[in-house]
Amino acid sequence: MSLINHENEIVQVIKLNTEHQETWRYDGRVLSRTSNHVFLEAFFNRPDRLFHGILLAEGDRFLEAYYSDRWYNIFEIHDRSTDELKGWYCNVTYPAVFADGVVSYIDLALDLLVYPDGRQLVLDEDEFEDLHLGTADTQKARDALGELQKILVMPFKLG
Repeated sequence: MSLINHENEIVQVIKLNTEHQETWRYDGRVLSRTSNHVFLEAFFNRPDRLFHGILLAEGDRFLEAYYSDRWYNIFEIHDRSTDELKGWYCNVTYPAVFADGVVSYIDLALDLLVYPDGRQLVLDEDEFEDLHLGTADTQKARDALGELQKILVMPFKLG
C-alpha cells in the first residue's frame, strides 16, 4: 500500500461512519506530508448553511490536517471571497489512513468548533455516546478531544 507521495497531488478525502460506510467524499490538494501527517487544501462542496453562527459557504477554503497517529483531524476554515478566517472544525476520529491517493477516516461524531476569538464549542456528545464504543476507544476519543481543547488556544495557526 503506497502512501500519498507528492505535494500538489490531488487526493480523495473519504469520511466514513463507524460502520465503514462512506458519508462524504471530496478532492483535496496535498500541501505537505510526512509519514504520519497529511496537510491539504480543499474547498467546501455543499450548499451554503449556517452552522453555529458560522456561514459555511460552497467554495470556502479549508486547510485540513490529518494524522495516522492521532485520533482527530483539524480543518481551518477560510471565507471563499475574502479568505478571512472563520474558525476551526475538529473531528474526533480513528487515526486517518493514507493510501493510493486517498485520505480516509472513521468519524466518531464528537467534534470541536473553535471560533476566531478562541471560544470553543463541543458538539455531538449525545451522538458519540450512542456509538457505544468500547471502553478503550471511548477513552482515546475523550483524550483526543482534551488534546484538541488544549492545542487550539489563541493564537493558533494550522500548518
